Amino acid sequence: MRILSGIQPSGKLHIGNYFGAIKPMIENQEKGELFAFIANYHALSGGADVNELKQNTLEVAIDFLSLGIDPNKTIFWVQSDVKEVLELYWILSKYTPVGLLERAHSYKDKVAKGIAPSHALFSYPVLMAADILLYDAQIVPVGKDQKQHLEMTRDIAIKFNNEHGDIFVIPEAQIEEDVAVVPGIDGAKMSKSYNNTIEIFMDEKPLQKRCNKIVTDSTPLGEPLEWEGNNVFALLKLFSSDEEIEELKKDFKSGNYGYGHFKKLLKEKIWNYFANAREKREYYLNNIDEVRDILNEGAKKAKAIASKKMEIIRDKMGIL
Repeated sequence: MRILSGIQPSGKLHIGNYFGAIKPMIENQEKGELFAFIANYHALSGGADVNELKQNTLEVAIDFLSLGIDPNKTIFWVQSDVKEVLELYWILSKYTPVGLLERAHSYKDKVAKGIAPSHALFSYPVLMAADILLYDAQIVPVGKDQKQHLEMTRDIAIKFNNEHGDIFVIPEAQIEEDVAVVPGIDGAKMSKSYNNTIEIFMDEKPLQKRCNKIVTDSTPLGEPLEWEGNNVFALLKLFSSDEEIEELKKDFKSGNYGYGHFKKLLKEKIWNYFANAREKREYYLNNIDEVRDILNEGAKKAKAIASKKMEIIRDKMGIL
């Protein structure tokens, strides 16, 4: 089973990235043939700072490796190191109705949030389709907000196959229902675009300050707290076992604890959860050449597969 996933290098990784994409990636290393890439072309569509993109890409690679991506089990590369994806992106554009892109919820949401509308942002789903179809991915882990994009990929692939034969594998979405959308400190989906993130590798004191900013209601100390729909509880749940979650529910309802207590607990859980990753990250920060070698080797493997696929597609399209 071939599984593909990617993440944008648009700044410091946050826990939404981890539970929405990276953790499923790590788990999928044991379930099939994993292709994991750093989506630096996609980052441009969201207004990434081009002066920081190279450094962000390298830092994301370091973070991925620190968090558990194993280059001995996974083909791990930077999107832009395999140029065939852009060629396929253009070819797939021919099979993408404008109306399909106009229905994209993510595009409308990002524009509404202040991201400048552009062709890159509008055609993001086509490049995503190229990422997936180029490698014959069978399974694509996505959050609920990306499910529509995966459906678009399927539509594009089916339209191409109807004209040219069974060239593309039709991918299936893999959605982690419980953690598909991780709330940010304001309760909206955690996203760098919304400036509501909690970074994975923050220092301890800034981490506590960030947790303290999580939006809560005005229930006074000594009164029971509602855990349903509660931002702090939703984040605590990510770092807790089933037994701990049940205890948390009781503690919220008991009236013995205020939000300050639970925000401190959240900081401690985050800090302890990523302790081993912080140690590995120190190693890779001190061995940057090793990180570059890993990415280069991954790109060679990905390019070998992409080149063969594009030979078939060019032939179908009449391209020499």
